[in-house]
Amino acid sequence: MSVVEVADGVGRKTKLPDFDSLWDYDHPGATERRFRELLPAALDSRDLTYLSQLLTQISRAEGLQRKFQDAHMTLDRVQKALEKTDDRTRVRYLLERGRVFNSSGKQDDARPLFLEALDLAVKSKDDSYAVDAAHMMAIVETAEKQLQWNLKALDLAENSAEEKARKWRGSIYNNLGWTYFEQQQYEESLLMFEKALEFQQQQSDPSRIMIAKWCVAKTLRMMDHTEEALEMQRDLYEQYQAAGKRSGYVYEEIAECMTVMGQEQEAQGWFAAAYEELSKDPRLANEQDRLNRLKELGKIDS
Repeated sequence: MSVVEVADGVGRKTKLPDFDSLWDYDHPGATERRFRELLPAALDSRDLTYLSQLLTQISRAEGLQRKFQDAHMTLDRVQKALEKTDDRTRVRYLLERGRVFNSSGKQDDARPLFLEALDLAVKSKDDSYAVDAAHMMAIVETAEKQLQWNLKALDLAENSAEEKARKWRGSIYNNLGWTYFEQQQYEESLLMFEKALEFQQQQSDPSRIMIAKWCVAKTLRMMDHTEEALEMQRDLYEQYQAAGKRSGYVYEEIAECMTVMGQEQEAQGWFAAAYEELSKDPRLANEQDRLNRLKELGKIDS
């Protein structure tokens, strides 16, 4: 883990951990605990900027666990210190306050915060946070405006000299893929998902590569390339098995492919396995119809 140097109250240099490197977005509870272990050292350092930015990420971890009230209370602590910090701290505060509102279904409250974060990040030439803000605008905007915001985020990422900003390209290709997917523009969607896959392969992150392959395969199914899609999903199933992991999303797609191919009886077990996994996924808390369908097709008794 890398460290950052900060000056303490009497001008001495002290080293504090780079908390951003501790993020594990798939396990926000564990990430929150790691962040909280840094709080004593952050308080002792008397570095208000470091402490405030650490608190923004604790809030983000809380929000990902759907602990929205706790997340807002954490951000209230940051808000009180903003006048004594810097532009980046304010940008990170605005981003995380907006994310909590968005995750709790309050997009109208989130939108002006993301706009303010984008404006301030552009003015202070903080490219990676400008990309983050633009990509969040795409998430909270209506379907008609999502495309232009994703393209703006991609433009900011591709034209930045900052490596951290350029690393956003994979996420934005993915988001553009889903924007086109939801508009049933599957050829454009596939192109973006393939670009996302190519990017992730260059980054050599196995878990992100598997997610990118899943997106490609799902789009192929929607384009009636069902056999190719099923082959990809079965390959992903083997990769997850080898890694000791389970993916309800892969189970769901295998079942959908089998159903299209007339293999309803074999699909039943995969639908049941998908329901078992996805019913525990907080990201699907607002997709009850989808879960009910999996339960019904998996013939799971209540």
